[in-house]
Amino acid sequence: MPFSVSWHTLLEELENLPEGATLVTPLSHDRFRVSDIQEQRVVIKFLDRDIDSTRPLQREQFETLYRRVTENEGTFELDRLPADADPYPAVLSLHPRFEVDEDQGTILETDDPTATQVLDEEPSTNPTDRTEPDLDVYADALLLVDALERHEVETLDELETADLVNLYTLCSDVQRNADSLRKDISEVLLHRLHHDRPVSGPFGSVQRTSRRTKSLKDEQEVLETLEAAGVDREQITSVDASKVDDALEVTDVAESDVYEVSESEYVRKADVDEDSKETRLQGLKDQLAASDDDEAAELREEIEELESRIEELTSFRTGTTYHTQSGAE
Repeated sequence: MPFSVSWHTLLEELENLPEGATLVTPLSHDRFRVSDIQEQRVVIKFLDRDIDSTRPLQREQFETLYRRVTENEGTFELDRLPADADPYPAVLSLHPRFEVDEDQGTILETDDPTATQVLDEEPSTNPTDRTEPDLDVYADALLLVDALERHEVETLDELETADLVNLYTLCSDVQRNADSLRKDISEVLLHRLHHDRPVSGPFGSVQRTSRRTKSLKDEQEVLETLEAAGVDREQITSVDASKVDDALEVTDVAESDVYEVSESEYVRKADVDEDSKETRLQGLKDQLAASDDDEAAELREEIEELESRIEELTSFRTGTTYHTQSGAE
């Protein structure tokens, strides 16, 4: 099938998009909308950019991607795209024969019904729709926030020992449980990030990267390999890693011949948008302060009750004696 036929099919699909339909790029997960449809290009507008938010996508670039897919057994790896080509597969996925598989990191041609990169209607942002998660870090964070608000933590030297103990304990609990949740999130992200480009959210961005580790193979195997390369056994009898590295520099022995080399991949924090976080936090404070309805009043009562319970559970006095009353007393 010539590309011209597929191109006009794609244009028809774009024309039929609902008003306000939002698409998302498969690599950077940037949100955008189609603002204009022309014979030789499609103009899009990014929703999360203040600078260079409008961009034309040229027909010839779509044709290049189309041919990369169709001439490569119906699939093309997304991480082979140029850095600025992320929107093209998102738009091409609107064609009924093309689909983006984010789990595999590919765009593919198929005869089956396909999914698109069009986002579902955004969920309600009404704060009353929020639910309390059953997570240890959530409960610990509430306790820590409460403690931070009730003490002058800017001057730690002036706090009582008991207050410092409580703060330290809560910080430790939050750190441990937050790190556990972070690792769980990282495992999910690793299955979604098939490239080393940063992916952004409202508060920051992450990217996939790799960590390389190595350990020596069996000692006898290492000695025999190096001896065969002309290295005196006495030079590395202890099989000290630094001595082995020195020997590798003056021989043709490959690192993998004497080391067990493995690579593990992980997600690292690439950037933090402190201004965005601060704006969100201040908005929550202002929202509660400005609310006079029954629900806000109920929330304040719950907070006061929580403060009382926290005070009861976390406070202690040095030298306090505890005892139980027996039935004979």
